[in-house]
Parts: sequence; structure tokens; C-alpha cells
Amino acid sequence: MKSYVYLLSLLAFFALSDGADIDQILEVNDNNIVQSESSQEKVDNLADEKDSLLAEWKVVVKQVEGLKIYNAQKRQQIKAQEERLVTLAEQTRQVVVIQRQIPPLMERMADSLEQFVNLDAPFSLNERVKRVNQVRNTLSDPKVTASEQVRQVLEAYNIEREYGRTIETYEDAIVLDGEEKVVNILRIGRLALLYQLKDQSEAGIWDTETNQWVKVDGYRIPVRDGIRMANKVAPLDLLSVPVKFEGGE
Repeated sequence: MKSYVYLLSLLAFFALSDGADIDQILEVNDNNIVQSESSQEKVDNLADEKDSLLAEWKVVVKQVEGLKIYNAQKRQQIKAQEERLVTLAEQTRQVVVIQRQIPPLMERMADSLEQFVNLDAPFSLNERVKRVNQVRNTLSDPKVTASEQVRQVLEAYNIEREYGRTIETYEDAIVLDGEEKVVNILRIGRLALLYQLKDQSEAGIWDTETNQWVKVDGYRIPVRDGIRMANKVAPLDLLSVPVKFEGGE
């Protein structure tokens, strides 16, 4: 405003000195004021536009920084995924190798299981042979998955292992002195396999050396008590039973 007043005074000075009309001086002054105001408005608009552009620029800068961080994270994730893919590819290769080795391994385990059952004491023989045959049928069935084949083989091995920790009794027909007789069988783990006639008049043991049943004297009552324990009609207690070891009783 001071510049305007100064300009007006200057113009008045020249007008008075030249004898110009006062109205012309005022008109010129008004035009100058209007132009100045227009120029100021443009300046203000440019300043506002500059502030708006500056604000937008700051927003864009923040977005760019955020995108840089986001892209850096994504690059790390992509790198980790690529490393994971390499690991999975190697694992897949190993799985394929293992899958190829499973069938022959299961066959060898089935052979060992069958041989073990045939050489072991003949307790629950029908059940155990049936289990071995079931395992073999499973291994030869293309519809059965490899995981199910492995499960059945391991389950059969586990059952055989559990026989060494249990006591059981059942009725069976065995050959004694060339004659088949129905007897009560008592199995105490894999430590002893005994028989007793139905009338409890005789008891005996399976001889692992001769692979036959052998009569033993003096164990009729202990074998009877063991059968009662296995049937859970008597509490578990110590038993004095014959045990056949290699080289003698």
C-alpha cells in the first residue's frame, strides 16, 4: 500500500508540474491499482498452487518410500520362496528315491517276518500265519498305497514284539506221543510255552531244540495257576514253571 501511495504522490507531482488534469491522474492511478491487485492475485494463486503441488509431492515421496520398503520385502519373500522351491525339489527327488526303495524293503521285511514265525515257538500259529499272508497280499495289491503297506508291515512287527510282553492262554490241538489232543496252552511272553491236558492231569513244555512238546512232571499246579492268571480269574503272582534253555532245562 505504501508503494501505491508513493506512486500516487509521484504522479500527482508530475501532473501538477505539467498542468495535467487531476481526473486523468486518478484514472491512471486506479488502473495501476487494478493491475497491481490482479498481479497480486496471480501471485497468490501461484503461491497456493505451489503449496498444493508441494503437498502432493510430499505425498508422492511418502508413497515412493513406502513402495521401496514394500518392494524390498517382496524381494526378500521371493528369494525365500525360490530357496524353498530348491529345497522342495531336492526333497521331492529324495522322496522319489525312497519310494522306489520301499517295495523291496517291505518284501524283505515280510520274508523276515515269515521266517521268524516259522522258526518261533508255535503259539497262535494260525493267527500269525494269517497275518503274514495278509501282509503279503497287501504288498502285491497295486491298489494299496505305499503308506498303507508300510503301516501293515510295521503293525505286524509290533504285534510280534508285544508277544514277548504278554501272557495268554487258549485252547488248541497238539500232537502228544503221536496222538492229537485238545489242551490248554499257556504262553508266558516268549519265555515259556506250556500245555496242560483238559483234566489237568498232565503238563508239558515246548522244546525249542527238538521242536516238539515234552511232558514235564511236578508243574501241573503252577501251569494251572498260570492259566487262571491269563484268564484273569486269579491275581498275577510269581510262577514256578519249567523253562527250556539251549543246552538243557
